[in-house]
Formats: sequence, C-alpha cells, structure tokens
Amino acid sequence: MRTAALGPAQRAESLAGMAERELDVLVVGGGVVGAGVALDSVTRGLSTGLVEARDWASGTSSRSSKLIHGGLRYLEMLDFALVREALKERGLLLERLAPHLVKPVPFLYPLQHKGWERLYAGSGVALYDAMSMARGHGRGLPLHRHLSRRHALRVAPCLKKDALVGALQYYDAQMDDARFVATLVRTAAWYGAKVANRARVTGFLREGERVVGARVQDVEAGGEYEIRAQQVVNATGVWTDDTQAMVGERGQFHVRASKGIHLVVPKDRVNSTTGLILRTEKSVLFVIPWGRHWIIGTTDTDWSLDKAHPAASSADIDYLLEHVNSVLSVPLTRDDVEGVYAGLRPLLAGESDATSKLSREHTVAHPVPGLVVVAGGKYTTYRVMAKDAVDEAVHALDRRVADCVTEDVPLLGAEGYRALWNARARTAARTGLHVVRVEHLLNRYGSLAEEVLDLIADDPSLGEPLHAADDYLRAEVVYAASHEGARHLDDVLTRRTRISIETFDRGARSAREAAELMAPVLGWDGDQIEREVEHYEKRVQAERESQRQPDDLTADAARLGAPDIVPL
Repeated sequence: MRTAALGPAQRAESLAGMAERELDVLVVGGGVVGAGVALDSVTRGLSTGLVEARDWASGTSSRSSKLIHGGLRYLEMLDFALVREALKERGLLLERLAPHLVKPVPFLYPLQHKGWERLYAGSGVALYDAMSMARGHGRGLPLHRHLSRRHALRVAPCLKKDALVGALQYYDAQMDDARFVATLVRTAAWYGAKVANRARVTGFLREGERVVGARVQDVEAGGEYEIRAQQVVNATGVWTDDTQAMVGERGQFHVRASKGIHLVVPKDRVNSTTGLILRTEKSVLFVIPWGRHWIIGTTDTDWSLDKAHPAASSADIDYLLEHVNSVLSVPLTRDDVEGVYAGLRPLLAGESDATSKLSREHTVAHPVPGLVVVAGGKYTTYRVMAKDAVDEAVHALDRRVADCVTEDVPLLGAEGYRALWNARARTAARTGLHVVRVEHLLNRYGSLAEEVLDLIADDPSLGEPLHAADDYLRAEVVYAASHEGARHLDDVLTRRTRISIETFDRGARSAREAAELMAPVLGWDGDQIEREVEHYEKRVQAERESQRQPDDLTADAARLGAPDIVPL
C-alpha cells in the first residue's frame, strides 16, 4: 500500500529496498533540488532512491530568505531569462503545485529621489508584473502600485519620514522552506520513491570508469548498504565539490559557498502592514512578514569554513541592524532579536571574487558515465533544475522514458486545500479547536491536516499548544516524528517547526516536552531523551556564543563547540 508517512519503519524499509535491486536513479542530497529530482524521476516511471546524510533540508534549503520570487534585482542585471523562468515557477507554485505552502507577500520599496527614481524603479516593477502575466501565471498576485510618501507612511508607519519621498508596492510569494522540502520528499515517496535521511554516502561504486551506485552508511542504526543504480544524481549543493572528490573528479565547474544570515524579531518591533525591500551598497535587504515575526536579511559574504553549521558573527548581526535601522523611526537593538540563522548559497564560481556577482543560474553536467551533477540555481527554480538533471540522466538510459510531468503534479496537501480552507469554521466546530488553530494547520499541512487532527481525536491532550511555544500544537511534534521523517529533537525544533528562531529562548524551554512527545514514536528510552535535550541545549549555547564573536573564524570555532548528536 502506498503511504506518504516517513516514520522509522518506512525509513528502514526504504534503505533495505534500495539495496535489494538496482535502481534507475539514485539521488544524493535531500535539499530542495535533490527532493525535486526524486519527484521528477519517480513521476516519469523510473525506480528512484533518495538519500540524505543528515536531515531533510538541513543545509541551505532550511536557511533561505523563505521567498518564492522572480528576482526583481536580476532585471537590473538584464538577466531576463532567469526572471522569466522564476516568475513562471512562482505562479505554478501559488496556483497549482503548492497553494497551501506558498503565499503572496507584499513589499514596499521606499523611493529616496524625486522624479527619476520613480520612473526607473517603476519601469522595472511594471516589467516584472508584465513578465509574470505574459506567462499566464501571474493571476494569483495583485499588480504593483505607486504610493505617495503620506500613503507609504500609512502602510508602513515604522519608516522615518526623511527616509523616503514616496514608494512602490509590489507582490512576491513566500513559504516555509524546510516544510516545503519535507512535503516534496513525502510526495516523491507517495509516488513510489524510496527515501532515507541520515543515510550518508561514503563512496561511489565503480565498474571501470562508470559510476554504478553508492556505498551508504546508515547513520542511525549502523551498517552499510551498497545501492546500485543506472544513474546517480549528485544534488548536494555547497557539498558538490566534496561529493565529486569521491570519484576523483572535481568536475566541470566549481561551487563556492556564500553565507547569508537572517534575524528574526517579534511583529510588534516593526510597525508595518507590508514587507520592506531596501537597497544596500552590496545588494538588497528584505524585511519579510513571518507570522508573528519579521525576518530581516540577508548578507552575502564568502564562506570557506564548516559547511554543516555556518555561523553568524557579531559583525554580521551588526551589519543587518545598521542597515535596517537607517530607515526605521524606532531602531532595533540586539535585545529585539529572537532568532538568528545562517545559510550557504551554492554559487557557480566565475572570474569575480565577489560572491554577489557569481551566477545564480544552474548547470548540469555528466562528468563521468553514470554520474550527473546539478548545481547552482535558486530555490524558486528547483523544479526546472530537477527536470534538467533527470533529462540528462535519461539520455544515458537504454530505453524510452516519459517527459517531465511535475508541472502538473501538486504536492501532497494541495488537493482539496481550498475546499478545506472554505470549511475551516466547520472543522473548528467539529474538532473543538479554535478556527485560528485550524487555519495554522491548513497553512502548514494543507489537506494532510486531517492526519494531524486524527492524532488529536485519539489523544485530546495533543490538541494543546506546547507550553513554551504556543504557536504549535503538541500533535505537530508527534506528527513530525511519525509522518515527516524527524529523527531527532533538533529536526523538530529547527525544521519541522521553527521554534528555534521564533522564541527568545531559541526553543530551549520546549526541548524536554518535545523530546518526551517524540520518544514513544521513535522508541527512545529515558537516557536517549536526556541526550537529545542536552544536545539541543548545547547547540543553543554554541550558537549564542558564536553570535558574540567578532568574525567568521571565531564564530565558526564557537559554533563547532556543540557536536552533532549520534544515537547510542
């Protein structure tokens, strides 16, 4: 029977199944691109496996600006093809593929010069809207509008009066990036892909020059599997060069990591009904609505240190605060910051030393027979990257394979979402939950919210919120472990929920309650609960210490003070 549940039993079955018989395609890397490749491959009828060394989206794909956007600033670089492609994908996600996860978000762009700037910026935003509509995928968003200074200050009272002479307001879209990836993985599993997180590739299998599979270590239960596949797809993002080194090939391109950090502050610290986009000397700065919070970001600096846990330094935090405070009438301070997170963008290296100038476009290569590499790109265009990677892999298969169909394959939870949204008041009455709680579940799980509600029906105590993070229900922690592949406390507090960046204690006060909820699902005894809580608390301490350090080197050293958890 098909299932979209990613519990412990399904993970074990997937690993054993991948090793049992040769796959058509084995995907290495469980970020948004790898998950997208797995979904593309399995929906073409190919037997598909997906392995991830840590947790789904534990790298770049959970640490983005959480935007699905065309890339307005790429218009200024005259990169029309990239913008056109991204706008099409934005429309597909909003309207067809993931309306439960991807939502419209307004942005205000303050104008600082009279006359020419309104004409210049207004022309760019008008072209942005026109390109979106021309592809037939712009109907889900309002068109941009021009605002006077007085009107702009009514929309965003937080702005200094002398920080603008007027403004433009336009729309893009946003999502919870880690939740999106988990849903993508589950969708691939629903269509028949075998998927396993915390399954690390330790080397590739070779027959002569050809790559014929991979050796995979089960990081949880121990043991090693030989997984054979006609084609292996390396979708490991900033780890691309490291993965390539396993076959003795650097490949045809080089991937550099660019660090971007974000701050999270409570909603009441910035008095605005709209997001903001501000120009800096290097790039742009976003202030993004995020539930009861704002996300402020990002930076764009070269990073050559630990890739698994990029650290935000004190200098990074000061940079963002300085730039956002340049336009705010009530400045933000360190005390306003609830959460900080840092992520690495995988950029295709060019001749420029500045990471902000490196390519956001993606590339696909076949460096040795049996191995396809996909790298670069941006979150919004993950589906196109996946299509191109599978197209490349299919060329080497000795049979006819169907074309890509993911443009018409909604993610799990999308089907029926709008009907359930319309009926949310009835659902609230039926379940006894407040309608706001029902809306929260629908916007995180779509129609799969019924599975969470079933848990509450069986155990009404799960309908209560977590004591120290009351945006989330106790049932969501259980569901993360039973259905969404969460293996550790860190997975739940940082990715299945965003408690680690949405509370001033960084999730420390929720750790024990969450661990005790996960324990029955994952078979933890009291000792493992203690290990999970202790590890999480050390992680929070190490991150806080890194954020007090003056530069990348010292911040990296402080963050590495908390090792990854290893189950005993």
